[in-house]
Amino acid sequence: MTKYWLMKTEPTTFSIDDLQKKKREPWDGVRNYQARNFMRDEMKIGDLVLFYHSNAKPPGIAGLAKVCSKPYPDPTQFQPSSHYYDPKSSKEDPRWELVDVSFVKKFPNIIPLPKLRDFATLKDMALLQKGSRLSIQPVTKKEYDFIVSLSMKESL
Repeated sequence: MTKYWLMKTEPTTFSIDDLQKKKREPWDGVRNYQARNFMRDEMKIGDLVLFYHSNAKPPGIAGLAKVCSKPYPDPTQFQPSSHYYDPKSSKEDPRWELVDVSFVKKFPNIIPLPKLRDFATLKDMALLQKGSRLSIQPVTKKEYDFIVSLSMKESL
């Protein structure tokens, strides 16, 4: 059964345009246990992703991606030169896992976070809850389908 996710990234680090160029990329650098657990325990090949630009003006949903690998150890945790290096992690007992995501679609216009708040259909969405900062969040099929339909509108 397909699950739906929202995955956040800063566009200055890795954007929907970067994913479009590369076609497929490991979702590395996640250092939050709950987000890691979503990737490790719940994500499956074929799950669909809302690709979210955070720390942007405006922040919002920029497109769609798809989970295209099983989880595997994040190699950046073992690289001392990496910003994501974790000296407490070992190859025998890795702490951090990731999945690869592949490009599906770039939206003609980013769907801005403030606009998402305008729709009653999305009122329970994790992204819109006060204090919600998790970089990977589950999304319902209803929320996913509604956002995809929003992406097809000329203007919001």
